[in-house]
Amino acid sequence: MVDNSELKVLPFDACLGADINGIDISHGLAPEIVDLIEASLAEYLVLRFRNQRVTDPQLLSFSRYFGELDLPAPNPLGQSFHKEYPEIDIISNVIKNGVPFGNLGDGEVVWHADMTFNEVPPKASLLYGREVPDTDSHTYFANMYAAYDSLPGVLKEKIDGRIAIHDASHNSAGMTRLGYNEITDVRETPGARHPLVRTHRQTGRKCLFLGRRPRAYIIGLELEESEALLDTLWEYATRSEVTCYQEWRVGDLIMWDNASVLHRRDAFDKDARRTLHRTQIKGTEYIN
Repeated sequence: MVDNSELKVLPFDACLGADINGIDISHGLAPEIVDLIEASLAEYLVLRFRNQRVTDPQLLSFSRYFGELDLPAPNPLGQSFHKEYPEIDIISNVIKNGVPFGNLGDGEVVWHADMTFNEVPPKASLLYGREVPDTDSHTYFANMYAAYDSLPGVLKEKIDGRIAIHDASHNSAGMTRLGYNEITDVRETPGARHPLVRTHRQTGRKCLFLGRRPRAYIIGLELEESEALLDTLWEYATRSEVTCYQEWRVGDLIMWDNASVLHRRDAFDKDARRTLHRTQIKGTEYIN
């Protein structure tokens, strides 16, 4: 078991994020370490554990300290990329024998939270860097507590109680999931309905809950009004003041609060190999 004698929490120079130093996640964790990590996640929303060397079973074991695991979202191929451990999603641009080795390729991945098209999205996501290119392939994160707090009062009143549709038909790289068609009218977008503002069960703090911009719709509004209001909210949600970024190194593990954090990445060189393994923790933490 790991003790906490060398463990240090070092906040990023941003409104979210912290490094957790002095821990090897391949070992079992004492209960007080689990508690410290959970408390740090609640405070900083994004945690980074550098210089890790873990197998897939060790990644699963570490993830399970924080709750039951969610299966990955359906991908365009309609089957798990990780046959041995289906709880792990492979995020990769590598092609093997003409077939994608993992999900999302090398294109841009727009701002989003994971699997919000589900009625109960994951409460946390973990992403482990196994193969990282020398070229830029950063992951960016945005703090939805800070975004909500920055809204003018009149805008907070305008979105209070409003519900939005979260698209199930496409992934965050814009690829159509197997079994779905292109959306021609966002008012008919398939997927879960969630409030634009969610409240944390323990703290009572409010955050924006936007999911993903493409194909979203605010129920009950005229289409033009919904589009304009969503555009305004996304401007607040993605300002540099509420964001940070992760410059990947092999062995980095990033853990983030999926209910209050958005993330994205830029496109990168298709010839630069990039493979990350992701797990997700089932959600229970927020109330509407």
